[in-house]
Amino acid sequence: MLSADKKNGIMKAMETIIKKIDKNQIDEDAIREAGEILREGGLVAFPTETVYGLGANALDEEAAKKTYEAKGRPSDNPLIVHIADLEDLSEITENVPCLLYTSPSPPPETELLAKHFWPGPLTMIFEKSSLVPYGTTGGLDTVAVRMPSDLIARKLILAAGGYVSAPSANTSGRPSPTTAEHVWEDLNGKIEMIIDGGSVDIGLESTILDMTVSPPMILRPGAITADMLEEVIGVVSVDETILGSESSQAPKAPGMKYRHYAPKAKLTIVEGSLKEEVFAIRQLAYEKSRQGIQVGIIGTNETVEFYTHGLVKNIGSRENEKTIARNLYRILREFDEEDVSEIYSESFAIQGIGNAIMNRLEKAAGHCRIPASVLTKEQKYRKIVFVSNTDTCRGPVAAEIFRHQSLDQEYWIESKGMVVLFPEPVNQKAEAILKSNQMTLEGYTSRPFTEKNLNPETLILTMAQAQKEKILSEYPNEYTDNVYTLTEFTGETEKIPDPYGQPLTAYGECYEKITLLIEKLAEILNSFTKGGQ
Repeated sequence: MLSADKKNGIMKAMETIIKKIDKNQIDEDAIREAGEILREGGLVAFPTETVYGLGANALDEEAAKKTYEAKGRPSDNPLIVHIADLEDLSEITENVPCLLYTSPSPPPETELLAKHFWPGPLTMIFEKSSLVPYGTTGGLDTVAVRMPSDLIARKLILAAGGYVSAPSANTSGRPSPTTAEHVWEDLNGKIEMIIDGGSVDIGLESTILDMTVSPPMILRPGAITADMLEEVIGVVSVDETILGSESSQAPKAPGMKYRHYAPKAKLTIVEGSLKEEVFAIRQLAYEKSRQGIQVGIIGTNETVEFYTHGLVKNIGSRENEKTIARNLYRILREFDEEDVSEIYSESFAIQGIGNAIMNRLEKAAGHCRIPASVLTKEQKYRKIVFVSNTDTCRGPVAAEIFRHQSLDQEYWIESKGMVVLFPEPVNQKAEAILKSNQMTLEGYTSRPFTEKNLNPETLILTMAQAQKEKILSEYPNEYTDNVYTLTEFTGETEKIPDPYGQPLTAYGECYEKITLLIEKLAEILNSFTKGGQ
């Protein structure tokens, strides 16, 4: 947005003022200043409990135009009108039952919803009154209305005259802002003021409920879920396109037609069981890393430790999906700063707030989803475990050599010992040989083999026949068919020498033998990815 220099007629960028306000001790003078800007047709970004909003006078057609211009937003994308007093709803809507309903009959749906969820993250759509310009509603005869719970937001709305339109305060299509810094990144020089009220609480936009249809229909999921709404008013319907493709119809709710919330990098959602998703993303990240492509991964508390390639970001806990909602947009923006080319994300349950999370992810990804099974079904083995006696020499050395092979598939690589009474470091001579070959197991400690290591996706490779026989005798189950000696699996007959107690040269000879076997192992496993058996 530009302003005119009256002296020379030159257009110059607007100066954006930042006002930091403590929610516990609100600066009334700053609120009055911001309110005056809105009354005069200017733009002020401010915090709500959901995301930061870009405030304008909702009853001013020209202010709506400024909003679309600042955001680069399509003019058919309606704006939400924010109010701070329930009585103000009647001025901007038509055919809404009286909110001062006193009949002994049950209260109307709007009143029930308002009493339960206002102030809060619920937007309701009604028929608009003539007071609301079409610029605010995106040309529709309906108006979306919300009463935010954030105290700064409510005071600003009152200072501005009671009706403030406020889409998310970001460049259209970008991840919504959850901090004032995010607003500054997108809108500095385009708006008059930013009110910095700290980080928001929820992190996702409000639930939008269309009250002009029966039963009321959820057009955009949010923190107020379908179950919560139905507890209050009974049955609600859900727009089938919430997790579907882009629509050619004019959007009735903000952010539902166009690619939205998107990072600069291509985002792909990987879907399947959580275990399959992790394996599939590992493989995708591995393949991209081999091509020299920087990859971002969206993981959770429960999964981040399992990723070995790419830039991994923890979005939160699956046990508390509110943390995921709060962090989503922040993480998408962080990836923009990290200069990643592609982003892969796990999927989330579509119940409760997970529905809102997936809705935003799908919009950010442009509905780019792939089933994890497409990748995992092509993997004969997903994990390789090398087994030795004590897990201090041959097994961990074999695992480390294998990690340095050129592999078509990414594998989970571990080593285990059959006799591990307590954690021990790698044998010093074995470590010396590794370091002489530009490898190391510094910091590694031995770990015992358990029956959990026997599963359909894990290849068990022992250093000697005795270890294989011990596994088969102690852990008889249906997955022992995946247990081989390393020499057996690679088609060799010569045993791997045990250098324990011998000079350093013996460790070197053992290393050379293991290297030859590992190179052959890599060839065999690579053949599986090309249709081999």
